[in-house]
Amino acid sequence: MRTKSIYDTAVSRLRRRFVLVALFSAVVNILMLTGPLFMLQVYDRVLASGSVATLQGLFLIVVVCFTFLGLYDFLRTRMLSRAGYRLDQDTSDKAFDIWMKSGAGRATIKGRPLNDLAVVRGFIGSPAVLGFFDLPWVPVYLGIVWLVHPWLGMLTVAGAIVVLVLALANQALTKASIAKAMGMDATESAFVDQSHQSGDTVLSLGMGENVRKRWSDMHRDGLSTGQIGGDRGEAFTTSSKAFRMLLQSALLGLGGYLALQQEISAGMIVAASIIAGRALAPIDQVIGQWRGVIRAREAHRRLRGAFMMYGREDEPSMDLPEPTGVITVQSVSKFPPADVADVDAKPILSGISLRLEPGRALGVIGPSAGGKSTLARLLVGAWHPDQGEVRLDGATLLQWDPDRLGQYIGYLPQKLDLLAGSVRDNIARFDADATDEAVIEAARIANVHELILSLPEGYATEIGYTAQPLSGGQIQRIGLARALYGAPKVVVLDEPNSNLDMDGDKALTQAILTLKQRGSTVVVMAHRPSAIAAVDDILVLRDGKQVDIGPKDEVLARMQTQSPPKKPPE
Repeated sequence: MRTKSIYDTAVSRLRRRFVLVALFSAVVNILMLTGPLFMLQVYDRVLASGSVATLQGLFLIVVVCFTFLGLYDFLRTRMLSRAGYRLDQDTSDKAFDIWMKSGAGRATIKGRPLNDLAVVRGFIGSPAVLGFFDLPWVPVYLGIVWLVHPWLGMLTVAGAIVVLVLALANQALTKASIAKAMGMDATESAFVDQSHQSGDTVLSLGMGENVRKRWSDMHRDGLSTGQIGGDRGEAFTTSSKAFRMLLQSALLGLGGYLALQQEISAGMIVAASIIAGRALAPIDQVIGQWRGVIRAREAHRRLRGAFMMYGREDEPSMDLPEPTGVITVQSVSKFPPADVADVDAKPILSGISLRLEPGRALGVIGPSAGGKSTLARLLVGAWHPDQGEVRLDGATLLQWDPDRLGQYIGYLPQKLDLLAGSVRDNIARFDADATDEAVIEAARIANVHELILSLPEGYATEIGYTAQPLSGGQIQRIGLARALYGAPKVVVLDEPNSNLDMDGDKALTQAILTLKQRGSTVVVMAHRPSAIAAVDDILVLRDGKQVDIGPKDEVLARMQTQSPPKKPPE
């Protein structure tokens, strides 16, 4: 049986609130009759009788009714805004997780879940939703007008049909262009972010004007596409508003004729006109907010799809004991992510098998695009194999709780970005309970402690913002300290010396030796020989396949003599 996603469950929890809003809307719409009925009584009873006491009594009743009207209208508006807040609270954490997974290549989604959630949350508390709750009361108002006089009722019904046709035509003619504009806007936003992140390269290579022109073309195309839907929607909105005003005047004219024929009273003319306007108001309100309705609907669909695929409740994992660091890779193959893979795409890795023991270091070498970074991601659990298994102390990585597993993993990716925060925060992996001793210990092993102390504010120096105070080599060494924080059992370093100088290479070699002495399992992906100076074994990858594996000296000797490679273990 297919279980609900977290998002669907959170939406279903709002039903009780929506039921209460519907009840409050019923009271509000009933109290909306206060004004027309008061005017009817004033024209037909007070003016005819000249009784001031009657007028005072009626006015007192009106004050009470409008007081409750304001109260219930406030309550339903507050409940809708709180419903949006509750939906955000129930789903935002998982939406953030899905967005992180998409950045790691574990999820393929459309749009940005947090942005879509903000759109849905804002829509729930918008006037458009109140219009939808008022729509069921349109027939009631039409029926009241009909009771005043059938001719007035028929004219109002005809007007409601015209307004409804305008609303349906508005949806049909604006849906495609608005949805397309939203997609183009997302593409443009991604391009703007990429241009911002690559600003130094763009400007240094003289690409600024070309990139600006590309953005300008995307921006104008998106605006023109959105404007098509906007123009159509504005035409329908203004047409509907003008027609409503014309209809009210027509009702006054018809009511005046019926009053001259002594079929209705003067008070009924005004009351019927106001009630008819109230009957058409929800339709007009929804039409005026139609662009927001479509945006919220598309955001809701994207959220449902993303949560249906990646937002289900996680199966409870076993609280496994602390691992020793034994890693076994059994016939592992990995294909490109679904969003970039062709139908006949070749695997990035194919049939990789190896065993890593605590206290030893493995160097992974080979030409570019050989699959080294993919293997690194598989070993730390960032990616999961399409075929085969990666096990830590006999348990597959999926059997571990991700957060608990991360405590035993140290990972330095090839493309390193530090998060916005202090140096201490980044080394401590943003652990609020991290001790200064543990942070400094990791920095000392990475030989970056003195470098950090030389910064203007030491460990409190803020990094990861627009004004980056660190060089590429310094960022990589702080990233190494982050990987070593907490004495992890498994440490995977992907091109750890790509930005390091000679002192950095020596510090890296010493860090690997220290990790081995502490019993950690170390894997180093490398191009430069200095990165594998302290490793014990070598794995050679070429075109995603395991070419050779064994003790470092033996593998390097075979590579120099080009002897037949050793057969990979079964």
